[in-house]
Amino acid sequence: MASSGRSKSSVKTEVWPSLPLEEWKDTYATLHMWTQVIGKIRFALSPWVNHSWHVTLYVTSRGLTTSPIPYGEKTFEIDFDFIEHRLVIETSGGDVRSIELRPRSVADFYAEVMSTLRGLGFDIRIHTLPNEVQDPIPFEKDAEHKSYDPEYANRFWRILVQTDRLFKEFRARFIGKCSPVHFFWGSFDMAVTRFSGRTAPPHPGGVPHLPDVVAREAYSHEVSSCGFWPGGGPVPYPVFYSYAYPAPEGFKDAIVKPKGAFYSDGLGEFLLPYDEVRSSERPDAALLDFLQSTYEAAANLARWDRPALEREKLP
Repeated sequence: MASSGRSKSSVKTEVWPSLPLEEWKDTYATLHMWTQVIGKIRFALSPWVNHSWHVTLYVTSRGLTTSPIPYGEKTFEIDFDFIEHRLVIETSGGDVRSIELRPRSVADFYAEVMSTLRGLGFDIRIHTLPNEVQDPIPFEKDAEHKSYDPEYANRFWRILVQTDRLFKEFRARFIGKCSPVHFFWGSFDMAVTRFSGRTAPPHPGGVPHLPDVVAREAYSHEVSSCGFWPGGGPVPYPVFYSYAYPAPEGFKDAIVKPKGAFYSDGLGEFLLPYDEVRSSERPDAALLDFLQSTYEAAANLARWDRPALEREKLP
């Protein structure tokens, strides 16, 4: 359906809302597939950027965006709006289309998105098998995932807004090669990654439904990476995480901040439960302490050239 303008909408103001996995796991699973549909559209049309940075989504003041996607001499972008709960497609030609975000199957969502794009003159083909999930169902056949709770979709986005803000502050301290702060729809997490500048041993691969060549290119150089993940499987709650590849000797035994952070042997990374940040008297400081202390553990143990890679504090 077509739409123009933006109606007024009440916006929740809780900065760090609760996000219990059990309460929104079905919406989470559906939204994961919806973001894969949109992310694969960007991937299909964008030139390859190192470490797959061309496939990601970015936080906006209303949701998530692809940013402009090239199509010949035209561009278009696709935005998830988690305030008014709609998917908005805008083109460089001035066209705007809106698709309602509501309980609906992945197959139905996929069909309407592709039909809407064709109606705008964009003939696009994507690989419809989801990535980085066990037992994937092609989008056009997925009638299993069909939940959408607008309250929890909005909460998730509000957490991403705060995470994006603080990750960007952390990123600004580094002048070496560093990724943007971006959202990976395959693993459904927000991340920012710092690089030492040195090459790394070949990654072992083995990520479900992700070609090993992609994983190996992503980890072609030494990294210290951190992110936010809403949880799943062995981690039944949302977490901030931090890891190094390759992990230097002694990394798992490093002392990091804040007190609630710990090293997960199963995942091979440090975790900080989201609720530790949410319940802190100073959430910003707690998260920044985690990011900085885990980075310092990786960089010091691996003997990165920190003076050459880090920015002196500006006035």
